[in-house]
Amino acid sequence: MKKFTSLYSFIMIVSIWWLLALMDTRNIIPTPIMTFSYLEIHLTTILLHLFFSLWRISLAIISTLILGSTIGILSARIGTVDKVVTPLLYALYPIPKIAFLPLLMLFFGLGNLSKILLVGLILFFQIAIAVRDSVKNIPEGYFMSLRIYKATPWQRYRHIILPALLPQLFTAIRVSVGTSISVLFFAENYATTHGIGYYIMDSWLKLNYTAMFSGIVAISLMGTLIFAFIDYLESHFCRWLP
Repeated sequence: MKKFTSLYSFIMIVSIWWLLALMDTRNIIPTPIMTFSYLEIHLTTILLHLFFSLWRISLAIISTLILGSTIGILSARIGTVDKVVTPLLYALYPIPKIAFLPLLMLFFGLGNLSKILLVGLILFFQIAIAVRDSVKNIPEGYFMSLRIYKATPWQRYRHIILPALLPQLFTAIRVSVGTSISVLFFAENYATTHGIGYYIMDSWLKLNYTAMFSGIVAISLMGTLIFAFIDYLESHFCRWLP
């Protein structure tokens, strides 16, 4: 059923795309055949740009998962930490993270680090808040039961905290990854020559619309693969979910 839905979605997108290309009188929108042919011919170049974008996002996700989950758990379980961290999260979370890009470039340079940190900022708040709320919602009786049996901190984490936070954690990652890709697309237009965002905008400036659409297809496929990988991890680590 899932495969049929994916195929149906693909057919609908391609059909609408083809219709728009036929209606376009300025020859700006290439047909799907032209785009996929261009993508096949220039696959090596596009894959190189995708690799850099995927590398930046992966580093941001991994580092933010560690930091955001740690802060979220500590905030949920330690009142003093919660009183310090929660006001900061609430104050900084509503700020559009793209606003931090100039500051990040000033402090960390124009290279990859500032772009990775920008994506990490988007992920951090979603993950920290999701983990904190998940752990706070765990009934205290669960922890008391394990204390009776003299469970170690690792056993409490493995058998209570981790199963409670994983579902919301995966949801938070899904929500934030889409925004992260959009922001990375913008950030890759500054002081870089590699990245799918740079490739799309460079093609647009050169009026190479077929290349531009190839990049758009490539970034869509990258996002689809990331979401598919997240779904796989959720099905593996959250087997109790329907």
